[in-house]
Amino acid sequence: MSTEWPEEAYRLLREGGVDQFAYVPDAGHQHLIDRSIADPEVHSIALTTEEEGVGMLAGAHLGGSRGVLLMQSSGVGNCINLLSLIRAGRFPFLTLISMRGDFGEGNPWQMPMGQSTQPVLEACDVICLRIDEPGEVARTIGAALTMAFQNEMPVAVLLGQKLLGAKKF
Repeated sequence: MSTEWPEEAYRLLREGGVDQFAYVPDAGHQHLIDRSIADPEVHSIALTTEEEGVGMLAGAHLGGSRGVLLMQSSGVGNCINLLSLIRAGRFPFLTLISMRGDFGEGNPWQMPMGQSTQPVLEACDVICLRIDEPGEVARTIGAALTMAFQNEMPVAVLLGQKLLGAKKF
C-alpha cells in the first residue's frame, strides 16, 4: 500500500483539529497509527475493543478536543450499542473504517460483517462516505471533518478494498 494517501489523510485530520486517535491495531490503518504515535502533539490510544472508542470520542468532545476512531469493518458490530450514545448525546463522531468483505476479499469469514457495515451504520444514523480511489481522499475526509465537527454529526469514512488492496489468502 502506498503511503501517499495515508499521509494525506493524516495531514487533513491534523489540520482539521483532530488530536486524539483511538484505534484497535489494524494493517489498513498502520500508517495513521504509526504517525499518531510518533506525533508528540496528539494522544494515540490503543483500545482493547472498538466500542471503547465511542466513549473516548465523547470524552474528547466534552474536554474540548477532536478525535477519530480507526477500526476495521469487523469492529462495527462491537459498537452498535454504543452508537446510541452519539444520538442521545448529540456529539461529533468521526471514524475511519478499513473495509473487509469487500472488493476482492479472499477470506469468507470477513464477508458477512463487511457486507453489513454500511447498512448497520446507517440504521444507527451514522452518515457513510466511501473512498475507493486515492484521488477521493482529500475531498471525502474534508467533507467528513466538516459534517462531524461543524454539524456535530456521526460520520464514518469507509476505506474500500479498492483503496487499501485486498489481502491475499
